[in-house]
Amino acid sequence: MKIFVINPGSTSTKVGLFCGRRAELVKTIRHTRDQTGKFSKVMGQLGLRLDSVDRFLEEQQIDLGQIDFFIGRGGLLRPLDSGLYAVNQKMIQDLKEARYGQHASNLGAVIAHHYARRQKKEAYVMDPVCVDELEDMVRVSGHPLFERRSIFHALNQKKVARQAAVQLGSRYRDINLVVAHMGGGISVALHKKGRVADVNHATQGEGPFTPERSGGLAAGTFLQYVLENKLNYEQAYSMIMGQGGLAAYFKTTDFKGLMARYRQGEQKVKRVIDAMAYQIAQEIAARSVLVAGDVAALVLTGGLAHDQTFVDLITARVAFICPRVLVYPGENELEAMAEGIMLGLVEHKIPISSY
Repeated sequence: MKIFVINPGSTSTKVGLFCGRRAELVKTIRHTRDQTGKFSKVMGQLGLRLDSVDRFLEEQQIDLGQIDFFIGRGGLLRPLDSGLYAVNQKMIQDLKEARYGQHASNLGAVIAHHYARRQKKEAYVMDPVCVDELEDMVRVSGHPLFERRSIFHALNQKKVARQAAVQLGSRYRDINLVVAHMGGGISVALHKKGRVADVNHATQGEGPFTPERSGGLAAGTFLQYVLENKLNYEQAYSMIMGQGGLAAYFKTTDFKGLMARYRQGEQKVKRVIDAMAYQIAQEIAARSVLVAGDVAALVLTGGLAHDQTFVDLITARVAFICPRVLVYPGENELEAMAEGIMLGLVEHKIPISSY
């Protein structure tokens, strides 16, 4: 089965050609800030992204007529259960209108649909970022106007959770796991017998700080700063998304470079990196409370999990919850989408849903 996979990021479009679960060709197409910054809304970048994918297809001499399935990264949609979804006009409309918010991943289904339609085939998304399986109690925030929402790295979280269950010799729906996806954003979720019962809302300031996000700042202090400095919404939001975390402390999000400085003993770097690892460990511990610590394994994934020193900092603080810590470095999102096609359309192990 030939599967064409598209994953748009803020400054890249990752594409892959898969034969079943096996990657035959993967390419990360880079976009400069000057290119993407021309557009006030994400969907304005559609022409730019399509042109770049067209060039890739031409350079690699890929015949789309030989592709069996097309799948794109799922974006900000209405709350959905985990699974594989067929792209339809309602989904395309919601994404183009950014009805549920602006995000680069909104382009994934639209691009996949563009190429699938040319071949008179269906397009799909798997585990979009809006997967919502929260338990009702978890939705209570402390103020009725602000119910907690589920927006997280569902695609990679679900993939590595299934992978962990296989490694443990169990079924995903039979065990509890705490999974920490650690990248530019960090989401820490409790997978309770196959459903994400609790997760921090990483795009709105919940959870630990990250390479580019401020995490859970004290709300009153932050509000006072915003009012005293007369910041508008965009300026204030950029402090917690994009210009927070390591970017605020060091004017860089180069985690690899910062960890090199950490190992050289630079004290400011050590202080902040230790704090970030501590906050991630705190979040892991908090997620385990819902099941009273009945956790089969703790799972670390995402780009930051490539650094063994950083992994060790976290592991040392959470081993008391569960000594079994599994590490799956990287984002694995292209592979997760190809796996979704195989699970839903080929192996019939998960249902295919309509939006």
